[in-house]
Amino acid sequence: MNGICYLAGAGPGDPGLVTLKARQCIEQADVLVYDALSSTELLTWAKPGCEKIDVGKRAARHTLSQDQINALLVEKVSEGKIVVRLKGGDPMIFGRGGEEAAVLAAAGLKFEIVPGISSAFAGPVYAGIPLTHRDYGSQLTVFSGHEASDKQEGSIDYAHLAKTEGTKIFLMGVARLREITSQLIEHGADPTTPIALTRWATTGRQKTIKGTLADIADTAEEQQFKAPAVGVIGNIIKEMNNIEWYENRPLKGKRIVVTRSQEQASGLVSELTALGADVLELPVLRIADPVDKLGFAEGVAAVHTYDWLVFSSTNGVRRFFDAFYATYADARSIGGVKIAAVGPGTAAAIKSYRFVADLVPERHIAEGLLETFQEQEDVENQTILWVRPENARDILAKGLEEQRAIVDECIAYRIVAETDDPTGAAERFAEGGADLVTFTSSSTASYFNDLGLTWPEGCQAASIGPITTAKLKELGHSNVIEAETHSIEGLVKAIVDELS
Repeated sequence: MNGICYLAGAGPGDPGLVTLKARQCIEQADVLVYDALSSTELLTWAKPGCEKIDVGKRAARHTLSQDQINALLVEKVSEGKIVVRLKGGDPMIFGRGGEEAAVLAAAGLKFEIVPGISSAFAGPVYAGIPLTHRDYGSQLTVFSGHEASDKQEGSIDYAHLAKTEGTKIFLMGVARLREITSQLIEHGADPTTPIALTRWATTGRQKTIKGTLADIADTAEEQQFKAPAVGVIGNIIKEMNNIEWYENRPLKGKRIVVTRSQEQASGLVSELTALGADVLELPVLRIADPVDKLGFAEGVAAVHTYDWLVFSSTNGVRRFFDAFYATYADARSIGGVKIAAVGPGTAAAIKSYRFVADLVPERHIAEGLLETFQEQEDVENQTILWVRPENARDILAKGLEEQRAIVDECIAYRIVAETDDPTGAAERFAEGGADLVTFTSSSTASYFNDLGLTWPEGCQAASIGPITTAKLKELGHSNVIEAETHSIEGLVKAIVDELS
């Protein structure tokens, strides 16, 4: 099979700004060659077995030289593999994508270019700066603030730039900020011209500083403002006072760790990100098949013979119904079985498969489900199929048997420790800490503790419910934020109430 390389833009940082085409490329890649990305969530889209190679291009710190990257792409494509060269922003805007494409073409190899949204355009917009405006001119100039080290002299015509009307945008210029602004002023630019710099644009770490050509370098040094950042020069910055929107959200500047498995984390990550948090996806566990796959399949196949089907987790719902529809073509094959769910999240998962839970307790824990059965149903001599993970608490089975029900356990999955650091979040947590770590089960608390990471001073723990809280306290966390409603929505509300 002939190989191919997709030179794909990873966008400016917000995963929601990645194109559908780029995501499709990542999902089918045999080899993923990536720079230091603003969002490591993109790496989780790769299929199992994908070879991920960090070439680490960030400012002066390169894991591989450009020549080595070029050679790597040629080597992998020549092996007949689907290679995705993932580059921040757009690969053809100061991304050296043109050079990589030329090397592949010279080698007679197939490639495609997948444009991305550049931080040059998205960054100012997320800072509340319109790039064109009828009141401030209709001209837009983009230039690089970085000069290649092998050039004998600068290629930027500051005399021309200083006289150019309209808005000016520059990338990769923080390290040379004082030189850039001094050159513009020296060649005739008004020292009072407004300038804004936005760091980590479109992410939860976004920060914008403002000033003038005369004083912005001092401000950046005082605030230790570092790359990566996009700069905007021009009177259009005055519009920020009217349309600034991204940096006013309730969790702005808060770094929050999500410990759920990769397949479960997206909902919580999305909600926290939308509220302005800098989210670290640090999955401490993953969902694996049960040891007894045949036993699970037999339980699913026999569901129509039971009076009740009980779910105590969303994972159980997904595993069960995926297996059910793989076995039966007609939803009516489930028979007349009634369905119970431990809480609204589990009930919502059931509803996504076009079934409705007949019983949902007010207290969204196993004990609450038992109480509701006791109060509302007579299950004596009724058969119940409980869909659960391995190593689950046995309180549901014992409690229902005490109500004289006949309980069979359908083990749908097992929870195992995540041994990899697929997003690099563990390293980021160890280096920079966090304001809060979320725990959505006692298992996440236990597995996070097993990582042996130092708990940062001032960092808080947030728990989805009392069972998880009890485990956290057992592990030494005395000050735990607990969701009043034991769901993802309740957890997010508790976090906002505490941190905003």
